[in-house]
Amino acid sequence: MSYTPAKKTEQIAAYEPVKGAYRIRMDANESFLQPTEEDRFAMAEAAAGVKFNRYPDPLATELCADFAALYGISPKYVTAGNGSDELISVIMSAFVQKGEKVITLSPDFSMYKFYSAITETPCITIQKNEDMTVDVDVIIKTVNEQDAKLVIFSNPCNPTSLGLEADEVRRLVNDTDALVVLDEAYMDFWDQSMINEAHLYDNLIVLRTCSKALGLAALRLGFAIANERLTGILRSAKSPYNVNAVTQEMARIVLKNNMYKTVYGEILQTSVNMLFSGLIRLEKKGMIERVYQSCTNFIFIKTDDALGVFEWLCDRGIAVRLIGIKYLRITAGKQYENKELLSAIETYYIMKGGNTNETGHMCSQNKGDKHNCRDKS
Repeated sequence: MSYTPAKKTEQIAAYEPVKGAYRIRMDANESFLQPTEEDRFAMAEAAAGVKFNRYPDPLATELCADFAALYGISPKYVTAGNGSDELISVIMSAFVQKGEKVITLSPDFSMYKFYSAITETPCITIQKNEDMTVDVDVIIKTVNEQDAKLVIFSNPCNPTSLGLEADEVRRLVNDTDALVVLDEAYMDFWDQSMINEAHLYDNLIVLRTCSKALGLAALRLGFAIANERLTGILRSAKSPYNVNAVTQEMARIVLKNNMYKTVYGEILQTSVNMLFSGLIRLEKKGMIERVYQSCTNFIFIKTDDALGVFEWLCDRGIAVRLIGIKYLRITAGKQYENKELLSAIETYYIMKGGNTNETGHMCSQNKGDKHNCRDKS
């Protein structure tokens, strides 16, 4: 006798980050800022005080309270998770029955389809418009025609860096009976969040992460915000001790310091503006086909030779994210990292013999205004 794995495992493909050691990492949308030295000392002391022989608080009560205070919401609407990924998995498992349909968008975060495959919930993918904007009417129509039970997408979007305005999100939530899961992993870089009103709807869950603007990717910490009924289900469905005690204690130091949303936020935004301006310059020279406006800490670009640019950068110790065959996603980095990346891309096209004449096409928006990036569909 021999064991045969479940058929659904045949379609499972592991998430593949950029592998290898690179001098400059601009591929994973991490913050280039560490917590302050003072806070790192406090985090080390907090970790040292953990009772390692005891299980952590199963509801991460104090941690959720600190998160709620930072964003001005009630902790009774907050569930902590081992990264947003765990929460997405729990949501797929708890709120959708086997065989019921899930809707996501493309391009978008690949793990949505991954978790729907694990839970055997057919995933319908709606292609975005050619300009990467989202047509809410198409989503509503598809939900109703397919009797879909759950809609999940990122806002602002990973990887396109575009955002859907809150009014359009409200319209989607109000005009469908499906559960809408709004992944706001990058919303700290924009101003269209639904976090303060998530509890007002019976079919909305907002996800947030500490891995981006707050710079805590190593701790693996995310939160779900929803009304009390949905929150009760999430807390019941998750693993009993899903957020370890070290993460809980260390993250509380950062969550209690508003500076990471203000001062650090401005530093990160300055880096995004610098990178965006540099890429626009290359676009005007005809080296890059399109630079998309950004609501995030990364820039999404379209180029006729994305693979060539990607490999050229890798050979020079610079990691970015290759998306398909025409797109690159580039995380804003430190000033010298942005400069080195821009110089390397320009050198690639010069050596390739690309046109360096000014073309003046596309993206004439104000480069310094982070609110020009919104998807106005």
